[in-house]
Amino acid sequence: MAMKSSKLYQCVQPDLWKGREVDPSLGKQYWYQAIEQLDFEKDDLSNIDAAIIGYACDEGVQRNQGRVGAVDGPDAIRKRLAKIAWHHGGKRIADVGSIRCDDEKLEECQEVFASSITALLKHGIFPIALGGGHDIAYAHFRGIYDWLKEKEDTAKIGIINFDAHFDLRPPVKSANSGTPFYQIFNELDKGNISYLPIGIQERSNTKELFAVAEKFGVDWILLKQCEVDVKQVILTVNDFIEKLDYIYVTIDLDGFASAYSPGVSASSPFGFTPSFVLSVLESICASGKLIAVDLAEMNPVYDRDELTAKLAAGLVDVVVSKC
Repeated sequence: MAMKSSKLYQCVQPDLWKGREVDPSLGKQYWYQAIEQLDFEKDDLSNIDAAIIGYACDEGVQRNQGRVGAVDGPDAIRKRLAKIAWHHGGKRIADVGSIRCDDEKLEECQEVFASSITALLKHGIFPIALGGGHDIAYAHFRGIYDWLKEKEDTAKIGIINFDAHFDLRPPVKSANSGTPFYQIFNELDKGNISYLPIGIQERSNTKELFAVAEKFGVDWILLKQCEVDVKQVILTVNDFIEKLDYIYVTIDLDGFASAYSPGVSASSPFGFTPSFVLSVLESICASGKLIAVDLAEMNPVYDRDELTAKLAAGLVDVVVSKC
């Protein structure tokens, strides 16, 4: 399989996938031993179960007046993932490289990234995308949308966003990391797209954004609800999923409290815990409807003791084990 050739495509960097030396006779003990490093433009990806693909872009964050640095997020996650113990049997997971934003051309980067996601899905490969700013969500969903349009045009798809923010801001001059879900509803929705943001913080969203959410018929789960009753949140999520054919999950790492996730573009001492997200994520995976996942806003410039990178890598490991 090959994607459309692009100057924005970067092959896997082998130096990222390294770990401690182990006895080869023991088989695969760590991720770095199990990952298949493949060239998306040249190699055969047949029979790959899931593919890691990077979105090396923080142009959207810069446009949104955030702290830049997320361009290096995908590689920071890869480095930590390499060192995690492997418990996934014969699953074939590939790293197919990254799409990197060039010369502030966010829209071009998103177009190439979307085509890459479409190509993966067409060949039955589960995309696990690593960002990069949360503008990854527009690019990722566009790739899913284009795949569905050819495969099953009437399918109903849901977006579950673990995040402190709605990211429903109408673009003013141009798109950015705060506009992806507005763009999705404004450009792509034909009545078949549903959106459920989990962890919304009132202090981080203006009245206008709550009004935009209501305009698009969006329900949301506030952070304070997440803190009070995890079981009820899971029931709400399950009700949301039941009405849909497919689910795409995007996890903005700034939704976690900064004690767990300091390395993001917009950190906050308020936020959900890893155990909360894992509980809900496992329930989503159990539905059998999840078709793609991404992690956004990993910013190694502001990470502390690689906490955020370790958290992101752990989430990838859980997704691979459960889905």
